[in-house]
Amino acid sequence: MSDKMLSRLQPPKGAVKKKKRVGRGPGSGLGKTAGRGHKGQHARAGAGPHPRFEGGQMPLQRRLPKRGFTNLFRQEYHVVNVRDLQTFSAGSIVDVETLAQRGLAPLNLNNAGVKVLGDGEINVALTVRAHRFSAAAREKIEAAGGTVEVIESAQ
Repeated sequence: MSDKMLSRLQPPKGAVKKKKRVGRGPGSGLGKTAGRGHKGQHARAGAGPHPRFEGGQMPLQRRLPKRGFTNLFRQEYHVVNVRDLQTFSAGSIVDVETLAQRGLAPLNLNNAGVKVLGDGEINVALTVRAHRFSAAAREKIEAAGGTVEVIESAQ
């Protein structure tokens, strides 16, 4: 009964080893050079090359071809399709704020704009205010009796 008490549980003999105390004299077995060998790069403090070092071989980052460039002036747009505008009631004004309230565009655009594309159908007359419109979207909104207003971007 006393062997099975949870308060007396302990690991089996030999399962737990003592931590090696490195550099604590010759009696410890890891004194003097502390398991680092003699001299050389790995014997020093803060030893070893950086993680990308490949032993002098031409590094991967330099072996791969470099292509293209990043256009710093690229303008990003959040896309809203004409079919998404179908849910609005006739005669309403659809702008970035109302699109954000419906979850169709983010509230914080972070220098991006909203572009309306012509995917889907619309048969509700709306006034749509966005930064850009595709030709098909403009055509479909105006054919439904609505108007298109282009907003100047914040940049």
